[in-house]
Amino acid sequence: MRIAILMSNTDESAFSQRHPKDGEKWQNLLAPFCPECHFTVYSVKDGKFPDDISTYDGLIITGSPASVHDLDPWLERLFALIRDAVARQIPLFGACFGHQAIALAMGGKVANNPGGWVFGTTETRVKEGVRGLRPGPIRQYAAHIEQVSELPEGAEICMSNEACEIGGFTIGDHVLTSQYHPEMTGDFIAALIEELASEKPVAVIDQARASLSQEAENAPMAQAILQFLKQK
Repeated sequence: MRIAILMSNTDESAFSQRHPKDGEKWQNLLAPFCPECHFTVYSVKDGKFPDDISTYDGLIITGSPASVHDLDPWLERLFALIRDAVARQIPLFGACFGHQAIALAMGGKVANNPGGWVFGTTETRVKEGVRGLRPGPIRQYAAHIEQVSELPEGAEICMSNEACEIGGFTIGDHVLTSQYHPEMTGDFIAALIEELASEKPVAVIDQARASLSQEAENAPMAQAILQFLKQK
């Protein structure tokens, strides 16, 4: 099984150099559940894209501190790739920035969260009918202030909570998204909170620190993502 990881994370700070890149994070998450999987990482934020997406069984678009409303040329190219993948019904999963990019590329809208930052461990609720995930609450790591505010045509909400109504969505059986970060470990999100402590409101950081008393449930998300991608 061949999976392309489209790495959109633009952070090249000293902090980022001390931690695995997103391509490695995603492989660390998924490989234990899919030893037969072959992963290829493309740094799309540097203009590196697959020559032919049809050679892959599935595509993953990572998170990023970039905004989907930025005007960088690589974003327009990514939006075109998303529309191509959806048209060909190639299984496509997007996380956080990836979730927002898919929404915007397909005609949805992305806006600031009225409640401000969602940071640390959060709980979202999985709707009925999400392949590979049981309905009900699931804890995930979050780090966002922008979120999808309007679904693209044909999309259905698959995860939701009060802070983020569109916490994930599906389009048919070939698009699955999540506003959250199953690729982040507890150690990484804790380090990220401390890295951003001087930049974010005190209340946001205090809440994020306190939330880490509960770990995210990453294994069920990993297995669900793989089950979704294996459908081709």
